[in-house]
Parts: sequence; structure tokens; C-alpha cells
Amino acid sequence: MSTKDRIARRVALELHDGDVVNLGIGLPTLVSNYLPPGVEVILQSENGMLNMGQVVPEDQADPDITNAGAKFVSILPGGCFFDSTMSFCIIRGGHVDVTVLGALEVDQEGNLANWVIPGQMVPGMGGAMDLVTGAKKVIVATEHVNKNGKSKVLKRCSLPLTAQQKVNLIVTDLAVMEVTPQGLVVKELAPGVTPQALKEATEADLIMHEDVLVQALA
Repeated sequence: MSTKDRIARRVALELHDGDVVNLGIGLPTLVSNYLPPGVEVILQSENGMLNMGQVVPEDQADPDITNAGAKFVSILPGGCFFDSTMSFCIIRGGHVDVTVLGALEVDQEGNLANWVIPGQMVPGMGGAMDLVTGAKKVIVATEHVNKNGKSKVLKRCSLPLTAQQKVNLIVTDLAVMEVTPQGLVVKELAPGVTPQALKEATEADLIMHEDVLVQALA
């Protein structure tokens, strides 16, 4: 199982039956593949869908049904379509229970930077700012270090922020960390990851209790 799949599988354990969930582009889209038995969520896409299905192969796709990342998807029974105005009323109105996003950087205060690196061309922020602000729970799903081997879990984000103090939980390939008023609390370590190894891979200050669990990231 790939690193991204392991992260997605752990994130899926945070979802509850009946939750309205928005899955961001990239790694977060994998979460729907790992929902626990008996858990059915309603996937929302900011381009105007509720009860969206999984990504489908191009040769099986309806060319008119894509998610916000322009990937072909299915629509499940009971699903519906609407315009962007209605979609963002759902998001900004607090009707999304959980949003799962990737990150360029996330910090111990719950700040998130995930939309731009200065000097690089990007199409825009999209719905990320609205989702992080409007959702009841925000989960960041990301690899712990970037391609240059530098920590993505920081004391303070250096890149332009998507939202300030809105992240609730961070799930990486090394650990599960909860953002609290006291700081970043380590809830779980991945199998084979020691407290010392996690500290060395993390710029942020960590609160780590002796009863940290080694759980389902294997």
C-alpha cells in the first residue's frame, strides 16, 4: 500500500455515517476508497454535486460529470446537481461536516497554506478558503515532509495562508496530531515511528503523552 493510501485509510476512520464530506484534490480523493463497513457519507463537490460517487475510468465516464478537480466521477442514487451559488451556500452555511485537504504547510496553531508558492503560476485558490472556513471539522491529509525533505508541519506557516486557525486534525504518514489551544497533541504514531523520529521530522512543537498509540497507519 502506498504512503498516500495509508494516510487516506487513516483519515477515513474519522468519518461517520451520514456525514456530508468534501474531499480535496489529490490525496484526499482516496479517502472514499477506505470507508469502514457500515459507514456511508455524502460526498459534496464545490462545482455543484451532492452524493457524488468515486472517480471512474474515462472509458466508463459520463463526460458531463466531473469533480472539482476535473476528474470523471459517478453520481450515486439520490444524488443531485446544482449551480455554484447553491454549492457555496451549502459550504458557507456550515452544512459540510468534514472537509479533507492536502497541504503545502500546516502549523501548530491550525493555520493552513495549500494554494500557492510565490512565483509559481496557479489558477487560483478555488473553494479551499470557503471549505476550511465553513466546514465543521477540517482534516489535513499530507505527507509529513516535502520533496526536499523539509517538514510540512511547522511552528508557523511561511507561505500565503488559505485560512487561519481552522485546522482540527493533521494526518500524515508518521503520526496523527490534534490541534488544541495548548498546542499540537500527538494522538498516534505510525508503526515503526519512534517519538524521537517524529520530533526530528517535525519543526512544530509537539505535545506527546506516554500513552501515544501505535495504530492503523500500517
